[in-house]
Amino acid sequence: MLLSLAMWLQSLSPDFGFLRVFQYLTFRAVMAAMTALLVGLVAGPYFIRRLAALKIGQPIREYAMQTHLSKGGTPTMGGVLILFAIALSTLLWFDLSNRFVWIVLLVTLGFGAIGWVDDWRKVVKKDPEGMRSREKYFWQSVIGLVAAFYLVFAVSGTSNERVFELFVAWISSGFSLDMPPQAGLLVPFFKEISYPLGVAGFVIMTYLVIVGSSNAVNLTDGLDGLAIMPVVMVGSALGVFCYVTGNSVFAKYLLLPHIPGAGELLIFCAAMAGAGLAFLWFNTHPAQVFMGDVGALALGGALGTIAVIVRQEIVLAIMGGIFVVEALSVMLQVTWFKYTKRRYGTGRRLFQMAPLHHHYEKKGWKETQVVVRFWIITMLLCLVGLSTLKLR
Repeated sequence: MLLSLAMWLQSLSPDFGFLRVFQYLTFRAVMAAMTALLVGLVAGPYFIRRLAALKIGQPIREYAMQTHLSKGGTPTMGGVLILFAIALSTLLWFDLSNRFVWIVLLVTLGFGAIGWVDDWRKVVKKDPEGMRSREKYFWQSVIGLVAAFYLVFAVSGTSNERVFELFVAWISSGFSLDMPPQAGLLVPFFKEISYPLGVAGFVIMTYLVIVGSSNAVNLTDGLDGLAIMPVVMVGSALGVFCYVTGNSVFAKYLLLPHIPGAGELLIFCAAMAGAGLAFLWFNTHPAQVFMGDVGALALGGALGTIAVIVRQEIVLAIMGGIFVVEALSVMLQVTWFKYTKRRYGTGRRLFQMAPLHHHYEKKGWKETQVVVRFWIITMLLCLVGLSTLKLR
């Protein structure tokens, strides 16, 4: 929005030539991060007071950790604050004609809406189950598949018109359209290797990445500050990939696919980092507010969508290793419990408690120890992910 305003003012008079600085992507990214940070810090106390006044407090289940029982009643649905700061900052600083930022915004807000309904049923309607799993996955699938079908052609086309042309060509060809190399699955550290996926393969993979990352972040969000800081770090690292992928010179030098327009996603990543840090101010132990599903599902969906656009799905799994392990711990725990119950009559557990962060709490780690150690691991994994820019 501000970019369009600056360009309009420049066209009116040469006296506004200094506004050319708005054309620099890095300047707008810094300003987006600062805007989101300030919006979050300023609006945070008001949001928390409103949530408390509306009695939107976190319910604690009976089988939860005993040390968490004191958190009952802490305002939740703080993810609304994160999404508000991200959306406002992004809309102010990004190029409104960029289709990739719009699709990421829509996916983020769409998953946020699903999480909002889930939280609302749990907290206000006093339904401990919230949105049923089948209903939640249905709406996640709808958003994920719509985004996947758009992105499979968007990463190949340079405009929405071209996207539509490719879609028509795919239908006309009997659903057997060959996709360009940048639509293949890239293998980090071996950049010359790209596995062609085809339209169906791309859609399936994109769906799994978006929906999977959304639920993985949601499962990780169980301790004060545990999920938001890894989101900030992974999102910031993805921002570097966006900047490089969107720049033809850097992309060619680093042997990465050039995706025209992907660089503008740096604005969204910067806004997400700023909003995340602002939320951490209030979410650090002991937390004044929890993000709830409205924040966790949305942020996870955003990370997955960005990774697909810049063709770094495997790198996302590396940098977001904490999210992956947390999700796997739940899947393994449930699968093993059901298997042993069917075979032996009594369910057995692989972990003392799932997700994994509760397992370490059961082993005697303090909450702050789990959180900070998971942060350190994420920082190291992000460095490994960033190293794939050059190492091959």
